[in-house]
Amino acid sequence: MKSKIILLGPPGAGKGTQAEILGNKLGFTRLSTGDMLREAVRNGTELGKKAKTYMDAGGLVPNDIIIGMMKEKIENLEGAFLLDGYPRTVEQADALGTIVDIDLAVNIDVDDDVLIDRLTKRRSCPKCNAVYHLTNKPPKKDGICDACGAELYQRDDDKEETIKNRLKVYRENTFPLIDYYSKKGKLFTVKGNEGTIDDIFARIEKALKD
Repeated sequence: MKSKIILLGPPGAGKGTQAEILGNKLGFTRLSTGDMLREAVRNGTELGKKAKTYMDAGGLVPNDIIIGMMKEKIENLEGAFLLDGYPRTVEQADALGTIVDIDLAVNIDVDDDVLIDRLTKRRSCPKCNAVYHLTNKPPKKDGICDACGAELYQRDDDKEETIKNRLKVYRENTFPLIDYYSKKGKLFTVKGNEGTIDDIFARIEKALKD
């Protein structure tokens, strides 16, 4: 089975959901650059200290720092892993290729109109971070979190204009990765709005085993 994979797809495509299932059912360790950055800063590592100076200033952490952290993490890992949120550009993919040979890039493709509908109906809890969807996973009591009783809200980045901008940024910067991994013969595309979550997982699992 292919054991070193990347999850690609626009915001709201379901990458987080599929990453969780891959972890639970197939034992994949999820590597998120955001999580890695926060952990390195929290632990006070040399790379974490460097990253913190950029994060505190609101800037983007340079590729060499991200790749350094990823190298450390991957070298200490045992078993299958998936990358979520990295690479975001072809330049980052080239840098990643210097430390690990990716087996498969799984592209979860969802039409923009479906993504906008999904994300604008998402509601979040400010207290416990639980996430709901007005259609697919509504709270038991309208506007109130099931878990802690706090009042739900709509995140700014779940508003339509922001979503359209996020999708534009994705198409411009990350979409070329689809062509990049396709040319390497390492791309598998699955429609993320056809069938249930389990149906989509089954297709991904088959691609990993083929």
